[in-house]
Amino acid sequence: MRTCEEPRPPNGQSPIALAAGQSEYGFAEKVVEGMFIVVNSITIKIHSKAFHASFELWQLQGYSVNPNWQQSDLRLTRITDPQRGEVLTFKELTWQTLRIEADATDNGDQDPVTTPLRLITNQGRIQISLKRRTKDCNVVASKLMFLLDDLLWVLTDSQLKAMMKYAESLSEAMEKSAQQRKSLAPESVQITPPPPSTQQSWSQPFGVSPNASSIGQYFDKHDMKESSYHLLISRLDLHICDDSHTRESGTLKHGMLGGAIQLTFRRMAFDYYPFHRAGDACKHWVRYSEAMETRGQWAKKLVSEFQSKIEKL
Repeated sequence: MRTCEEPRPPNGQSPIALAAGQSEYGFAEKVVEGMFIVVNSITIKIHSKAFHASFELWQLQGYSVNPNWQQSDLRLTRITDPQRGEVLTFKELTWQTLRIEADATDNGDQDPVTTPLRLITNQGRIQISLKRRTKDCNVVASKLMFLLDDLLWVLTDSQLKAMMKYAESLSEAMEKSAQQRKSLAPESVQITPPPPSTQQSWSQPFGVSPNASSIGQYFDKHDMKESSYHLLISRLDLHICDDSHTRESGTLKHGMLGGAIQLTFRRMAFDYYPFHRAGDACKHWVRYSEAMETRGQWAKKLVSEFQSKIEKL
């Protein structure tokens, strides 16, 4: 993979649907979604103008799950609402070992001597929720949860500085991509429900008659109101060490003995909602609390003041 200076245009319709000669969510999509994938090892290499990185995964598995993240009947791994013209699907990826390594490139803006950044983790998993339109299979919203167990990470100060520079080098490309997604984000428009078909009954278990009211309530319960990304680490032991070895005349310079700091985080979580608008409600957020109500009122007040100033101008 290679980072782009300018964001690429959207992918458009699903290639699976186009190859099957269809334009809406149907049989071909359901067959591909039902596949159970097992990969012994996979290596992903990322190249950027400032650094290059590699991700190595061992014993990767990908499969469909129900809304409770359990493997079950494939008909229960998707929720189709004909009234909305949308379908929810749920996936999970698991692996045994993940190795991440990043290093500066020769033509980057980093210092001539940099320390490669390395991270090795044990078991982990990614939970993916997708909401798509049935008429063209385009993704309306998504939710990605990156779950890790106990994690031990030893970092030197030079590695920490290099990691910040790597993140800074990607910030410009990520900002351009975010602006593109925001400009193409679908507005709240009324979607005409597609005509009923026999394929829509696949999302319901046998012996159960589809009911518009019950389907709508079940859809609302697991619906993604907006796209979001989440990281949850059960326990993180972070060791930051000073690797400076300045010597003068064969003797370690006084005051440069170095040191270390250890940080332990339990149940550390990061939640990112890239399309959330200022002043909108936050009750659908994963870790919503009453404290956010005060923050919401404060944000609405700032937005109204800003709008009044713009109107005056």
